[in-house]
Amino acid sequence: MSNNTAIATRQQFDLSPQTFEQALTFSNYLAESDMVPKDFKGKPGNCLVAIQWGMEIGLKPLQAMQNIAVINGRPSLWGDAVIALVRSSPLCEYIIEEDDGRTATCKVKRRGEPEQSRSFSMDDAKAAGLLGKQGPWTQYPKRMRQMRARAFAVRDVFPDVLKGLPVAEELQDMPTERHMGMAEEVTPAAQRTPAPQPEWPADRWAAGLAKWVDGIVNGGKSIEDVLTWLRSKATVSSAQEKQLRDEVVARAQPAAPIVNPDELAKAMQDAPDLDTLYDVASRMDAIEDLDQRQRVGQIFDARVAELEQA
Repeated sequence: MSNNTAIATRQQFDLSPQTFEQALTFSNYLAESDMVPKDFKGKPGNCLVAIQWGMEIGLKPLQAMQNIAVINGRPSLWGDAVIALVRSSPLCEYIIEEDDGRTATCKVKRRGEPEQSRSFSMDDAKAAGLLGKQGPWTQYPKRMRQMRARAFAVRDVFPDVLKGLPVAEELQDMPTERHMGMAEEVTPAAQRTPAPQPEWPADRWAAGLAKWVDGIVNGGKSIEDVLTWLRSKATVSSAQEKQLRDEVVARAQPAAPIVNPDELAKAMQDAPDLDTLYDVASRMDAIEDLDQRQRVGQIFDARVAELEQA
């Protein structure tokens, strides 16, 4: 195997699952691995959801494991993955991030639209109760300002690229869901059995039957749709339903051809060859009168004998 072939083989290898069973098996392997974040360790269900989220936004399974975080029970994207997805989209012309030491600004340009800008300052952090907060806001305030400005800009301008996923750094600063107390349990009113509807009167049924059958045969309606409508007005008895179905079947069948025994007999006598004779004779079964059918059959037999001797 040449070096080029080996490189091509390595490039073609892909762990992306193609079926649900493969995704489930892959999730179990990932959950047992030591190379996944704690939100996914021992949790194949979380791994499966993350893989699906990743596929919807364009991340391979292992990329999804490293870039999708579960914050307060919600899946989210780390800021570096956010900007990578947006920049790789053909909808993005550019993203420019700036910071003057107190305010972070993110300028983004969507193809075919004017530039938009979002910023986040230390005053904004103070108003949000983030200034001096233990953790990243104390250790890396510049980085956190950058993540906030970035999140506002890309989420506002490229929601279709991110498919509505929030940014993890932003979600971390939000308070966890608060308990709102026990939900008030409302007991539904006792269900009442509706009074049975009267059966369709015979005269109204007979008057409307032809119209309903025509709506099914020629109007494109289904028997079930018509029966549902009829039952909303009155009770359809089993005999009435059978009559409707039988009428539909009878109307849907092609009408039997009308065959004149004398004309058929003449056509047989005029047949120039056996092929033509047999083709004409194929219509004999449509003659309703048994005696007439036998008479035409005798003419057929005689004509066959004549053509065979010719």
